Amino acid sequence: MRLAPAIAPRWLPASAAPRRSGGPVHALPVAAFLLLGLGPAPLPAQQPAADARPDIFLDCEGDLCDPDYFRTEIPWVNWVRQRQDADVHLIMTSEETGGGGRVYRIDLLGTADAGYEDRLVHTAQATDTDRETLDGIAHTIGIGLLRFASESGFGQLVEFVEMGGAEADPAARVVSGTEVEDPWNFWVFSLRGTPRITGEKTRSVRRVNLNASASRVTPDWKSSISIWTVMIRTEIDLPDGDVYLDDFRAYGTDHFLGYSLADHWSVGVQSQVRTHRRLNQEVRAQISPALEYSFFPYEEATRRALTVLYQLGPSYQRYNEETIYAETSEVRWKHLMEAELSQRQPWGNTSLTLSGSSYLHDSELRRLSLSGNAVLRITRGLEIRGDGRIAWVQDQIYLSAKGLTEAEALLNIKERAQSFNYTLGITLAVNFGSIYNNVVNNRMQLGPLSFN
Repeated sequence: MRLAPAIAPRWLPASAAPRRSGGPVHALPVAAFLLLGLGPAPLPAQQPAADARPDIFLDCEGDLCDPDYFRTEIPWVNWVRQRQDADVHLIMTSEETGGGGRVYRIDLLGTADAGYEDRLVHTAQATDTDRETLDGIAHTIGIGLLRFASESGFGQLVEFVEMGGAEADPAARVVSGTEVEDPWNFWVFSLRGTPRITGEKTRSVRRVNLNASASRVTPDWKSSISIWTVMIRTEIDLPDGDVYLDDFRAYGTDHFLGYSLADHWSVGVQSQVRTHRRLNQEVRAQISPALEYSFFPYEEATRRALTVLYQLGPSYQRYNEETIYAETSEVRWKHLMEAELSQRQPWGNTSLTLSGSSYLHDSELRRLSLSGNAVLRITRGLEIRGDGRIAWVQDQIYLSAKGLTEAEALLNIKERAQSFNYTLGITLAVNFGSIYNNVVNNRMQLGPLSFN
């Protein structure tokens, strides 16, 4: 259920505000909006020039981060390319809701010594189109920027125009799940099918993905179940005239149930049944109870999070081929501990995950992995991006005693014995020139030249 706001901002200079022929515009001072109790603490009085605009640095990545759209819809501010040139650092993060929608959190951080801070939230429903979601995000960002503009002396740039009748509620908002009667009891169901064909004269790949899932999320409980299958047929014409043919099929079901045990504690159980040809597993069934502790409140997870997770449980494997340990099937207990740190701050974004696991029957069969990514703003115009992962592997109890054929090794059909694996990437970016980023020009968006 979505309620319309009682007032809507007009992104217009006050001098150019339209007038209705049927009567005067009900212009609402920005201060009246702030009296609703929604605004942050005021900044010290320092009036900018009459024709000045606030400088905004947009910091967002991932789902529906569309700077061009926001610049087009909110043209009454200056969008700058460097945080050091901004009056406000605008950080947008998001996370999925239980109903398949998404919550977008907009944080506005003043870059001056006064320490301006504000947060707004937009909730997009699962049925919203990208345009509807972008409109909602832009509207929410606009409201936040209006608050800042009013507090810091830019209020002359905009005015509010009343929409709706006298019964409109200025405190209207999206109603939370606990405040509605839901005939589905918060369950969300999804059915998906994805056929895909790619090929050329000497090679073709046909793939079909099928998935059915159900999930339910409340403030206390979180549960999900999914059933899936993947079918892939690969045909390759070899230089000697032979044809390589591979038919791959995989099936599985995944389940999860979690409970909010306390402010910083969560408990749950995860289970899975699946096939996995690459790991020589005809059938794998596993159940793992889990306990998690969060050092920060869960509500802050989109901006900062530090969690420690522990899992312990048995798994049953029936193998396609006898393993290097002379097993055709076995039950083994395994435990895992994982620590994850992530944050999004004015100086950049970081995420780091450390994970270790081992089998209980033999502690020498273990795995340790470290992964992370970071975006660090060193100074004005200088940014370093990096991501990487390294794992030390000593737990491949599933390897086939027969080994691999040349084709299986080249096409990565079966996993080979290894002691470690890694990936690493670093990008150094230097930007300089005009500080402004207001212009949007969508003409002639050409791709790279092709010489085929």
